[in-house]
Amino acid sequence: MISELVLATRNRHKVEELIALLGGLGMTIHTLNEFPDAPDVVEDGDTCEVNAVKKARAIAEFTGLPAVADDTGLEVDALDGRPGVYAARYAGEGATYEDNCLKLLRELSGIPRERRTARFLTVAAIALPSDGVQVAWGTLEGVIAEEASGMQGFGYDPVFLIPELGKTLAQLSADHKNAISHRAQAFTKMRDIVKSHDQRSLVNG
Repeated sequence: MISELVLATRNRHKVEELIALLGGLGMTIHTLNEFPDAPDVVEDGDTCEVNAVKKARAIAEFTGLPAVADDTGLEVDALDGRPGVYAARYAGEGATYEDNCLKLLRELSGIPRERRTARFLTVAAIALPSDGVQVAWGTLEGVIAEEASGMQGFGYDPVFLIPELGKTLAQLSADHKNAISHRAQAFTKMRDIVKSHDQRSLVNG
């Protein structure tokens, strides 16, 4: 099994989720706080997979260690799949989570619930210094609520409603969210990938 792994993100909320999702495997998990000179990778790909692979590869090459990255998109059916891969900057460069949620709610104003169907898509990638890459996918179906609710989570969690639960992701505990979310699905598969490899074979290719 891999003995060391770097999380290729500086997003504090995402780091907390990934440590929870990948913990308990007996490996050392590093964050980019330990590598202050690591590059800021521009997420300019047209798919989540391209962005996740790009980030993981860049950090693996810089640190010399296996690196994991992910990218998440939000597809809203009534908006022809927008914001999609541009979810994090939907309201513009430097937009806050609240900015993005407010723009989404404005664009869906007046659209009935049955047409507010949406899904999160997460692609996780693990890259090796030898340039090998593997990916894992996760999706979560839901609807966009008419207003934000809940104080947990981050991103679009306050407006992403799980119909069968009657709650948004931001109204769920971290443990509950990490049991059902798109990111949890992707990283459950990633745990199996991590466990299936030998550190030496990964580093040497």
